[in-house]
Amino acid sequence: MVREQRWLLWITSVAAIILFALWALPSWTLRNAAAQAQPREVTPRRAFAPGEQAIIDLFERARGSVVFITTESRVIDLFTRNIFNIPRGTGSGFVWDENGHIVTNSHVVSGAAAARVRLSDGRDAGARLVGVSPAHDLAVLRIDISNPPRPLQIGSSRDLKVGQTALAIGNPFGLDWTLTTGVVSALDRSLPTEDGRGLMEHLIQTDAAINPGNSGGPLLDSAGRLIGVNTMIFSPSGAYAGVGFAVPVDTVNRVVPQLIAAGRYTRPTLGIQVDEQLNQLITGRLRVNGVAVLRVTPGSGAAAAGIRGARIEDDGTIVPGDIIVAVDGTPVDSVARLLARLDEHRPGDTARVTVLRDGRMIDLSVALQAGDR
Repeated sequence: MVREQRWLLWITSVAAIILFALWALPSWTLRNAAAQAQPREVTPRRAFAPGEQAIIDLFERARGSVVFITTESRVIDLFTRNIFNIPRGTGSGFVWDENGHIVTNSHVVSGAAAARVRLSDGRDAGARLVGVSPAHDLAVLRIDISNPPRPLQIGSSRDLKVGQTALAIGNPFGLDWTLTTGVVSALDRSLPTEDGRGLMEHLIQTDAAINPGNSGGPLLDSAGRLIGVNTMIFSPSGAYAGVGFAVPVDTVNRVVPQLIAAGRYTRPTLGIQVDEQLNQLITGRLRVNGVAVLRVTPGSGAAAAGIRGARIEDDGTIVPGDIIVAVDGTPVDSVARLLARLDEHRPGDTARVTVLRDGRMIDLSVALQAGDR
């Protein structure tokens, strides 16, 4: 009897221990898991490196001057004949002056029925097209708002150096107010205009990431000054591939005031007639590089300087006139290159034109006049 009581007591004790363990183990496990799930203590960071802080400060200063542009197309419902606007595209721009003028690319607003500008403080306003220059891929919009953002500071592109810092702010893929950094990777690039009939000269090449939606946004130097307007990328896929281009600020500072004042850009001209197809035939036959002058406009600067055009003999033979081989010492080998060289001047300036005449090189001073857009 005593043995049975002891055996029962032992079984009861073991069962009690097991039950206690089963009760205590989950509680301990939960307490231990809760302790492990607590957030770790944050390690205080050191101050930003000087280079980081400079970029942060630059972005915070410049961000308010960059805008987000959306455009709309006008369509007609074929069944109801109702006219309405639909979203067309997005782009970037920046504040040019205190009068609400916004600079962007011409291809951002080309073909759009309407455009709206959104500021970094959330304000949204309809924009009016002031002027456009497709030859430079530049356009000016205007918004009527009180207390417009501060304009960007203007820099210079003539003294840029390959390797200096370049920063782009824009709205790639609609991701508003995005900053990318890089360097000026090359200078004086030449690319065809959108219509393929001209050249955009002196473009800045940068490896700062530029994607669709960055178009029209500013390219800044390390001082936060405008050095270019982002215009296009080189990419087989259509996305960033390390090569982007910007219209240099010296060109912007020459073209934009004209767009604001007159709504158009007036090209300086010599007062001659040229044609690229005929030019290739004539210069190819003569085996020279240059631009053949077909005709000189009476009363023009070219006429006053004595530039000679081609002439037709009685038997129908075309006798070439002067061949323009350089402007201000810079060679020209096509009509597009000639127009680009002249575009570095303003109407009223005097250009030094080198012509090939009867086998001799002759320098002539030609007063430039206002031409077409």
